[in-house]
Amino acid sequence: MRILVTGGAGFIGSHTVDALIGARLHQVSILDDLSAGKREQINPSASFHQADLRDAAAVRAVIERERPEVIIHLAAQMDVRRSVADPAFDAQVNLVGFLNLIEAARQHDLKRVIFASTGGAIYGEQDTFPCDEDHPRRPVSPYGVAKMATEAYLHFYRVEYRIDYVALRYANVYGPRQDPHGEAGVVAIFCGRILEGKPCTIFGDGGQTRDYVYVGDVVRANLAALASNVSGAFNIGTGIETDVNQLYGALARVAGSNAPPAYGPARPGEQRRSVISAQRAARELGWRPQVNLDDGLAQTFAYFRDRFAQRR
Repeated sequence: MRILVTGGAGFIGSHTVDALIGARLHQVSILDDLSAGKREQINPSASFHQADLRDAAAVRAVIERERPEVIIHLAAQMDVRRSVADPAFDAQVNLVGFLNLIEAARQHDLKRVIFASTGGAIYGEQDTFPCDEDHPRRPVSPYGVAKMATEAYLHFYRVEYRIDYVALRYANVYGPRQDPHGEAGVVAIFCGRILEGKPCTIFGDGGQTRDYVYVGDVVRANLAALASNVSGAFNIGTGIETDVNQLYGALARVAGSNAPPAYGPARPGEQRRSVISAQRAARELGWRPQVNLDDGLAQTFAYFRDRFAQRR
């Protein structure tokens, strides 16, 4: 099967490409502009195209060359705060970029899209905990609005052009290869700060909760969606709430650190609680999380510790 992975040089994307290549069942290509992805994470067995999704001509050239039957769409402007500061930029990448991609691909026998949606920002402040896919979608950031709109576009392309899709609403994904210097990914940021001997800053009182899901489990969800014939939206999370204070404590134990966290002012508009139910994914995709938080943190910290040692 011919599969194009957008964002395939990035955090989730590079792990997904590695798993696809490892299965030896697919012809895999990557589209990535390397704005966040890293060249060293590109699997040499995949064909690589450096292109910006906003450049319709460049996207069309990639599609015409690769003619993917399936697109795993992981490329995104993923910084929620940047989306608030610059909604137009967020929409250019996350909406116009997606439309450039699917408009080109639909003319070349595209059959299925697996889309990286969001299980946090799409729901906004929750009424129920954990929430399922039928929970009202009330995004309070342009990033969440763009994810919700992309799901609506996918429904349109399914009805109009019979292009099947699965939207995977990821919880807070963490694990090896996440950027410790980025704006997203508190686990990676804390790992980097601990290894550098710098204090980890918790914004607000640290009582804000998230559902942390390990990247290896997310990759298995991507492959389960690829192997299935179901359509629609699926939450991909653990159903377990962990607040930032608990997260820091668990990671400090893994790292053998006794340093207390620092506290800073709360970030305006930050969601207080977020946790999602993945029962639909269990029923229809046969997917359940396998890596618990302590084990996932241990694997993640070991990765960053090894990289840190190599740089010294």
